[in-house]
Amino acid sequence: EVQLVESGGGLVQAGGSLRLSCAVSGFTFDDGAIAWFRQAPGKEREGVSCISRMYGYTYYADSVKGRFTISSDNAKNTLYLQMNSLKPEDTAVYYCAAARYLPCDGGMHYWGKGTLVTVSS
Repeated sequence: EVQLVESGGGLVQAGGSLRLSCAVSGFTFDDGAIAWFRQAPGKEREGVSCISRMYGYTYYADSVKGRFTISSDNAKNTLYLQMNSLKPEDTAVYYCAAARYLPCDGGMHYWGKGTLVTVSS
C-alpha cells in the first residue's frame, strides 16, 4: 500500500520560507513521478513541482520558478519542497502525489491528505 504523508505547513509572513516534507512508503522514487500540487480556496488544483527519475527531468510551475526547490532523500524515502520568498498567492493546501511508471504529466495514482500553507501579507 502506498502512503504519502505531508508535513511542514503553517502560517508565515510574505517573504518568508517554509519547507514541506512528504514521507513516502510503498513507492520508490525511481518507479515513476513524485510531485507537489496545491489547491487554493476557490481554485482548481495545480501542479507546483515534480521529479521524474524514470524520465530524467524536474518540473516547476512558472509561478514558483526561482523560489521553490523540490528535492528528495532516497535513504529516508522523503520528498521535500523548499519554499522561499513566499507570497500571499502561495496560500493553499499542498499535496504530495505519486505516479507509478508515468511521467509528471501522466496523471497521479496516489495522493496525500495535504498540509495547509498560509502566507500573510
